Amino acid sequence: MTSHEPTQLGPHGLTALRFASQNQLRSARRLVRRKERSAAGEFLAEGPQAVREALAQPELVSTLFVAQPSLERQAPLVDAAQQGGITPVLLSERDLATLSETVTPQGIVAVCRILDVALVDALAATPQLVVCCAQVRDPGNAGTVIRCADAFGADAVVLTEGSVDIYNSKTVRASAGSLFHLPLVTGVALEQALSACRARGLQVLAADGSGDVDLDDLRASGVIAHPTVWLMGNEAWGLPPEQLALADRVVRVPLYGAAESLNLSTAAAVCLYATASAQHARGASGR
Repeated sequence: MTSHEPTQLGPHGLTALRFASQNQLRSARRLVRRKERSAAGEFLAEGPQAVREALAQPELVSTLFVAQPSLERQAPLVDAAQQGGITPVLLSERDLATLSETVTPQGIVAVCRILDVALVDALAATPQLVVCCAQVRDPGNAGTVIRCADAFGADAVVLTEGSVDIYNSKTVRASAGSLFHLPLVTGVALEQALSACRARGLQVLAADGSGDVDLDDLRASGVIAHPTVWLMGNEAWGLPPEQLALADRVVRVPLYGAAESLNLSTAAAVCLYATASAQHARGASGR
């Protein structure tokens, strides 16, 4: 559904909006596919939370699509877009659903430029906490790890070659807006990533159930308070021996119940919290 007639938002006093052209819609639909995202250098961020965080970043959003029935509900984001110099465009619910992979589309989608940065740039400052995911394939896990890294103040997240596309709609959604908050590095070799982290003074801790050192023991000894990159493995096969050999220490999370193991994102949350809290305590004490 398209129209040349503008729609006025009335009580919100926003500029009249027009329906998207077929060219705009076709270009956005291409971004559902990874190959097209890479070629265009853009991706889709769906839902109020992701769109809000994207709009907070200067020159990140190029187009904002709003489903006409959601216009009043999404008025604050439409207003924020207009204040940032972006002219939102309308779509029918049916057309907007073609940009979404959710069962119930949330009525608003932003076209954003690709975010990932070079490894050297991500580590350019003095990093204290970095997460390195080795061939993580599940988009929900990747997004949740990014969210955890953001929550616990990590300086960067690295996803090695063979990992899921971080601009997959499920990854973007699972990150809950954290995708826009910290440097992201993708497609690098694991050895290269860890070597660069070591060059910046970070110790390499691998999280694995076979670890010969306990997370609690590392925290008690103070080792975990040092600048750290956490190496997290693939969901299915974890970290094979050749990857574990790249770490300074292989660390197990102590389990006190009957569960055999933790999934990737839960293990990442535990390790990142333990490290961040130890680092903050060390900083507060002046040691």
